[in-house]
Amino acid sequence: MDALAGYSSFSQLSLVISVVAVCWTMVWQNLEHIRLQQFFARNFNRRARRLAAIVDPFLSVTFEEYEGGRIKSSDAYKEVRSYLTTASTRGVRHLRAECGGERDATDKDKLVLSMAQGEEVADAFHGATVWWSAYSVQPPRGAIPWFRASRSERRFYKLEFHESNRDLVLGRYLPHVRRQGRAIMVQNRQRRLYTNINHEGYDDGWYKDVWTHVPFNHPKTFDKLAMDPAKKKEIIDDLNMFKNSKEYYNRIGKPWKRGYLLYGPPGSGKSTMVAAMANYLHYDVYDFELTSVKTNTELRKLLIEIKSKSIIVFEDIDCSLDLTGKRKTKEEEDKDEDEEKDADPHRPKKDAKSKVTLSGLLNFIDGLWSACGEERLIVFTTNHVEKLDPALIRTGRMDKKIEMSYCDLESLRFLAKMHLDEDVEGHELFGVAKALLQEVKNMVPVDVGEHLTRKSVDDDAGSCLARLVTALEKAKEEAAKTEAAKAEAAKVEAAKA
Repeated sequence: MDALAGYSSFSQLSLVISVVAVCWTMVWQNLEHIRLQQFFARNFNRRARRLAAIVDPFLSVTFEEYEGGRIKSSDAYKEVRSYLTTASTRGVRHLRAECGGERDATDKDKLVLSMAQGEEVADAFHGATVWWSAYSVQPPRGAIPWFRASRSERRFYKLEFHESNRDLVLGRYLPHVRRQGRAIMVQNRQRRLYTNINHEGYDDGWYKDVWTHVPFNHPKTFDKLAMDPAKKKEIIDDLNMFKNSKEYYNRIGKPWKRGYLLYGPPGSGKSTMVAAMANYLHYDVYDFELTSVKTNTELRKLLIEIKSKSIIVFEDIDCSLDLTGKRKTKEEEDKDEDEEKDADPHRPKKDAKSKVTLSGLLNFIDGLWSACGEERLIVFTTNHVEKLDPALIRTGRMDKKIEMSYCDLESLRFLAKMHLDEDVEGHELFGVAKALLQEVKNMVPVDVGEHLTRKSVDDDAGSCLARLVTALEKAKEEAAKTEAAKAEAAKVEAAKA
């Protein structure tokens, strides 16, 4: 009986253990489902943060140089940097100096000072004290060569303040910093000439500057531009209309941009026209080297980094990549390359890294990406407008087409007065030059200006005009020979027919 009782008790115990095991398995599975470990960790972190706030009651805000996946530089970072050019000079031992704006002659020696990396400066606002620090992070070792490191570092500013001033700092101080920063940026603004940088072989995901610049100091203005006065006034009126049309562009739903096509023979003044436009509008100039852009994606990155109030220039667009005339399909291009390879087995394979397409360029000009910025002029220059693809220069992309032609009588008068600094219209040789210019009609303004430039202190108006007359007579003779040769060739062809 005792053995039977013991067996019964063991069976009951086994049953209880089995039930407990089943229940525990069910409970554990549910605990795992609600991520018990994370639950405890989350609550522990909350209490740890509360304890840390008691020990260190200071908060921080970081302003990184690049935002949007490191594809666009941060406006807030630029504004903070500009604001700190005034705040940081009060109590920082180590400063960085940069050239300031050059609005007039008195600004040429001006320097803009800012704190160096690793420095800290205090600022006061409505009784609260905050601290600004400047930092930078170098790219990983081996990611890019050392000479690129300074261009690829990630820079940022850190603002620290007491927790009790949270609402004051976030609600009032930071908007104040941004407003003051924008005002200082306008005050210290120096117009620049940019060009895009080729980063071939450095696709490591680490952000690299895409533009480099020098100060824009070109002296050409509309007052010094040899052009028909009526045509010059038309261009100036068009620029004024564009500059003052922000509300109009917003109302009709178009990006605030305008396209200009400058076409004409070499030496007709296309590049100097761009300089005159930039000086008149006080815009930066972005000289686009399209042949160094590898892909449409890189083209978009360049566009995003272009500032407002700028002129984007594509010089000699007819010579840039394969964007002119009839475009070939990929099969036709591959066939041509194979034929060339068969003809010359040692010929290197065509560079496949430059994959900018016409559609990519058109999207750059007036597609969705063209709205990433405002108040921009896009200027194409070309010596052969007939070679350009019609889709590239249609109205809406190139809104204003300006022919930069050969020197006319109005340009001759202007150039003579500007180069000789006197009224020479009554001079005998000036009359001869006018008559010859009407016959020649193929001398560009830059050549006329070169002949009228004084070569020595002994040069006077007469000698300069004589040099111009000689050049015009020579050009007339060459033109006559060319016409005679064409006539002779036409006779030969007619005889053969």
